[in-house]
Amino acid sequence: MKTPTTRLLAMLAGTAITASVLADATLDERIAHARTAAPASVSANATIVVDGKVVVEGSNGWTCMPDTMPSDGAAMCNDAMWMKMMGAMGSKGDFVPDRVGIAYMLQGDVGAGVSNSDPFHPDHKNADDYVETGPHLMIIVPKALLKGMTDDPSVGGPYVMWGDTPYAHIMVPVADLE
Repeated sequence: MKTPTTRLLAMLAGTAITASVLADATLDERIAHARTAAPASVSANATIVVDGKVVVEGSNGWTCMPDTMPSDGAAMCNDAMWMKMMGAMGSKGDFVPDRVGIAYMLQGDVGAGVSNSDPFHPDHKNADDYVETGPHLMIIVPKALLKGMTDDPSVGGPYVMWGDTPYAHIMVPVADLE
């Protein structure tokens, strides 16, 4: 069985940049890292946002970032609905999706995990329901469609994250952490 450190190093091998290196990465390296969050068919023409600023203007309606929080290295690419949800989260505002939203995190969020129930938990890594997910995508749907889905990330397959909040979404692992 691999240790968490071994899993982290395996996930960050290749083109991924670790969180500690990302803080000192050049803009070009951060742009490249942002693009690793989604398939090239999505990320190649996406808008790239670094530190809250658009550094590459895209043409396909997707937005990619090298980290979800400053220098955490958890790259993600989001469609417009997911960006709307992130804006609502940023202001702790209400959010009700009016269509499906998709986000990719194909490098995973290892090292930048969260509480599975509370997006605003004051100390995610010490939350009783702390979770790290390897490569995954996230799907926003109207909340009624989440009924009956598990919120347990350990049972395998898709699960609901932040289910009792306006930011509820489906986590879809696309590779196991090993």
